[in-house]
Amino acid sequence: MISHEVVINKLVAVKDYLGELQPLLQRESREIIDDSVVLHAIERLFQLIVDTSIDINTYIIGESGFNVPEDYQSTFITLGEHGVIPTDFARKIAPSVGLRNQIVHKYGKVDLKFMVDQIKGEIGDYAQYLKHIDEFLKK
Repeated sequence: MISHEVVINKLVAVKDYLGELQPLLQRESREIIDDSVVLHAIERLFQLIVDTSIDINTYIIGESGFNVPEDYQSTFITLGEHGVIPTDFARKIAPSVGLRNQIVHKYGKVDLKFMVDQIKGEIGDYAQYLKHIDEFLKK
């Protein structure tokens, strides 16, 4: 059985991370890249947002008895397949896990401007994610 308290606590954490991240992303990409402290703060906050969302996904999947996906990206797809979040949205947000992996594991040379621009473009999906999970809890 899904504990609303567990999920809500994690939703609050994601919301707080978003609140810290969004002002940093107001800067121009080049300005962010030139300030390593800000760049690393953005990377870490993005990682925390994605990781905590994955925690929410895996918790809901486990407690609901859904088939366990093979990777973290697929946790979003699984929620979409079971109507927890809209399927189209699940497909849209899932690739953010790949960006998270690139940041954390430093696969090859990372194009910092591209990375920052991707984070800027994808971070709004997590505000929507919060709304979708909140709506799911209210059902």
